[in-house]
Amino acid sequence: MRIAYDDQIFAMQEYGGVSRYFFELADNIAKANAAEVAIFSPLYTNSYLAAASRQLQVRGMKMPAIRRSGRLYRTINQMFVPSMMERFHPDIVHQTYYSQKSKTPVDSKVVLSVFDMIHERFPEDFATRDRTSKEKAKAVERADHVICISEQTRADLIELLGVDRAKTSVVHLGFSLTKQPADSRLASERPYVLYVGSRGGYKNFESLLGAYAANPALQHDYDLLAFGGGSLNAREKALLDELDIPRERVRHLSGDDSVLSGLYSRATLFVYPSRYEGFGIPPLEAMSFDCPVACSNTSSIPEVVGDAAEFFDPDSIESIGHAIERVLNDRPLRQALVARGRERIKLFSWERCAEQTLDVYRSLLT
Repeated sequence: MRIAYDDQIFAMQEYGGVSRYFFELADNIAKANAAEVAIFSPLYTNSYLAAASRQLQVRGMKMPAIRRSGRLYRTINQMFVPSMMERFHPDIVHQTYYSQKSKTPVDSKVVLSVFDMIHERFPEDFATRDRTSKEKAKAVERADHVICISEQTRADLIELLGVDRAKTSVVHLGFSLTKQPADSRLASERPYVLYVGSRGGYKNFESLLGAYAANPALQHDYDLLAFGGGSLNAREKALLDELDIPRERVRHLSGDDSVLSGLYSRATLFVYPSRYEGFGIPPLEAMSFDCPVACSNTSSIPEVVGDAAEFFDPDSIESIGHAIERVLNDRPLRQALVARGRERIKLFSWERCAEQTLDVYRSLLT
């Protein structure tokens, strides 16, 4: 079997969840010697590809990730990828994003991964000129098969785009954040509750702030630490003042995986208040560091975390606050969540994701 991955996400992302998924998928299939695997991206910015195994063919050249470079690189790639793939004669082409135009040889089967239906569920969180929903619908229609990363994503895809269930499969993601040497910046911190990722719209960070503000004892004993997603913006700082939260109690950090792994290791609790996720890797990352998790009871999140988290209603500030209090004030509960988390993460790995995806590919060729 010959499997090809196109250039789209590798020209768009230097780092990121989608490009991490496709790199891990391609590399694990290649390392298993189950197929001949190649990534076709004449120009790419992605940094994960530097770690590719010798079995994975990366047909392209690393370029600097400068502002607006992704569109330029994809435009140039569009000129070369179709002919490069034709010469490779792939049995399967797995498109790495929602391309407007097909680059696939006519005799190849096309696979597409759909990660979520956030643009369709929360259009108000995106610019009116955003074309993701339209391009996704076209890409789904063109594909021979669609892989969804959760049952929730598959249900939403079928409901919102009318896709035949037989055209879909569910393959859960893995995760790959590993323990690294602790960052010295973390040595003298107060105890903290941890939040990870972007914070706008459906991510629901403002409701977490509301729950934090409603509990003076929580503010006294714990900081709220946000990692990633950019520095606190003017709206968020104004909200801190409006809620009468001392600004020094809500802190932001950014950095690489060594910083993030250190934060998970030292956090008393990880909170995930998102209203919608197609999968949700951060709770699994937290569990892998023995950090207890409190999270929303909506979308795919219960499907992923199982019984290894304390749930709350993300639309209720009171519910969020009560869940946080329960975990922080109940040591046996924290210990139980950590133990369940250790078991839960055994169900998710990139090796398993690759094996199940390979089964999908084979089913299209029989």
